[in-house]
Amino acid sequence: MTKKADIGMLGLAVMGRSLALNINDHGYLPAVYSIDPAEVDRFMEAEGRARNITGTKELADFVAALKRPRRIWMMIRAGSPVDEMIEKLVPLLDKGDIIIDGGNSNYHDTIRRVALLESKGLRFVGTGVSGGEEGARHGPALMPGGSSAAWPHLESVFSDIAAKLKDGTPCSDWVGQSGAGHYVKMVHNGIEYSDMQMIAEAYAMMKHLLGMSPADMQPVFKAWNEGELNSYLIEITADIMGHVDEETGQPLVEMILDTAGQKGTGKWTSQSALDVGAPAPTIAEAVFARFMSAVKEERVAAAQVLSGPDITFSGDKAAMVEDIRQALFASKICSYAQGFQLLRYAAGEYNWNLNYGAIAGIWRGGCIIRAGFLYNIKEAFDENADLPNLLLHPFFKEAVERSQAAWRRVVAAAVTRGVPAPSMSSALAYFDSYRSDRLPANVLQAQRDYFGAHTYERIDQPRGRFFHTNWTGHGGNVSATTYTA
Repeated sequence: MTKKADIGMLGLAVMGRSLALNINDHGYLPAVYSIDPAEVDRFMEAEGRARNITGTKELADFVAALKRPRRIWMMIRAGSPVDEMIEKLVPLLDKGDIIIDGGNSNYHDTIRRVALLESKGLRFVGTGVSGGEEGARHGPALMPGGSSAAWPHLESVFSDIAAKLKDGTPCSDWVGQSGAGHYVKMVHNGIEYSDMQMIAEAYAMMKHLLGMSPADMQPVFKAWNEGELNSYLIEITADIMGHVDEETGQPLVEMILDTAGQKGTGKWTSQSALDVGAPAPTIAEAVFARFMSAVKEERVAAAQVLSGPDITFSGDKAAMVEDIRQALFASKICSYAQGFQLLRYAAGEYNWNLNYGAIAGIWRGGCIIRAGFLYNIKEAFDENADLPNLLLHPFFKEAVERSQAAWRRVVAAAVTRGVPAPSMSSALAYFDSYRSDRLPANVLQAQRDYFGAHTYERIDQPRGRFFHTNWTGHGGNVSATTYTA
């Protein structure tokens, strides 16, 4: 009798194939399936047969090959393909079976799918998977959420295949119910957008302001990675700066067209921030920066007719490089602060019980935004699970205060010399806004009351009492509904 497989991998593109091999490396027997039978043949011929992995070409055979409760991990394109596959799977499954969606699905879809499958006696888990092909193959960060009854059947597999910290802690933990897993992965990606954009802005200032070449920047980024900016993205940027194009002999990074793609998760993060009323301007600016990069032809045309200031820098270049480092670190702190603030707002909106220290723990290894200071973020939330903002924790407060003067010099230099730095500038504006006990929103609310009778609160009255002024003498005393702030 053929031995039943421990878990099924549905989808054999780069991520699915890598995860299947990772699972097998850790002593589990996977069965694999793809809607393209030739893809199954290629996988089995290359590595599957030698590993005694079960290859299947019919969906019914795939399901039948699995132990119960069946654990089916889908790594397929997000959106309608997931719904179509679920529809095909459901008639083949039994009560208690588990479907895992490891793609970058929208969390609204995951919320809907959890409810649908639980109504049918099945269990659904939406899990974020971060780390790219290398992570999937040798240890990703995993952010599962959905049907909590599924977790006892998945915890050992997830813990075994996840990236490990030096002390052996796996970068995997149960995030929460319904769409929480995919939401946390979405916010991870939003932070990733801003991290990448701010590093690009640091590159732009060193290039345009200081006249540095990629070869000049490589040791700078390498040195930064040895200090408080230690992170995967800084590490790979140092590597990128050292690559030379074989055809032209030029730095490869300078031969790459300046248009950046995206898969939508950064945009979803910004949209969700708007939906739940969370201030996340730095993440949004990083998304807009990618949109701006996409209008390449317009920018080339505009460059011929629009002029800016003299970009010449006559100060101490080494001092400015250090200022840029400090500005990048302070901006990075604000980006993460916004991400965790958004998670807190979403937890209230969707009634999720999120463990922010555990989330920071997952992100410490395997994922794209892994960074040294995530240990400090975990400690901050472990000390105070209700911490409203990372900027209020002593470690981050002191770090930003230490970097603040340099941060302001860098943003000022970028503005006065015409080097675009939207994310760093936005991060500084976020910091200044968050530390202000009085913002000019009183003027905005006066304007709203003037043209729309939307009312306002007064500083000399308790919160929750609303007032209206007949500003023109002609509008009467009738007011519209009150505002939300």
